[in-house]
Amino acid sequence: MGFWDVLFGRSKPVRPDLDQLFALPSAAITLQAATGFAPTGAGSVCFASIEGGAFAQVQEEVRALLSADSERGAPVEFSRDAFGYSWLLSRRAPDDLPALVGDLHAVNTSLQESGFGPHLLCSLVVFHDTELRRLALVYLYKRGTFYPFAPLSGTKRDNPLELQVRAVLKDDLHIEQDLSRWFPLWGAPGL
Repeated sequence: MGFWDVLFGRSKPVRPDLDQLFALPSAAITLQAATGFAPTGAGSVCFASIEGGAFAQVQEEVRALLSADSERGAPVEFSRDAFGYSWLLSRRAPDDLPALVGDLHAVNTSLQESGFGPHLLCSLVVFHDTELRRLALVYLYKRGTFYPFAPLSGTKRDNPLELQVRAVLKDDLHIEQDLSRWFPLWGAPGL
């Protein structure tokens, strides 16, 4: 950080550490023991859409990489939301969270290594409890942090549950401290 950065209160952005995704399987055990939320087997990666041949090639490479697994039932799904963001949805057996995390890590790494790192927004893994309440653990790529997102019907969220999950997972994951960065992900694939 330079003199002018200090003077004007600017800070360098946190470098993404994709290996933090590998903490999710152990955090999931903590989460299930404390709250009853278990993985659904669904996970997504969100990135800003980019047009062009290079991006289409990377997208096909990612699809081939993840679809090559013969144990996977359905191939990965790509979609675009109402805001123009692209989503990749990967599904695994609910008890195979390490493989799902591996999928998400592979997608993020492929996009990052192909020069599309600045377009990565977040990754999420979906959980539910016996009452079928939904919960996502969201990894913010540009912040290098996680936060819980618990949608309710309509455009409401279960804030008490999100705060409870934050308290439960504070020792397992690098939790985003700025609550204003806990963005709602309405309609995220898999959620």
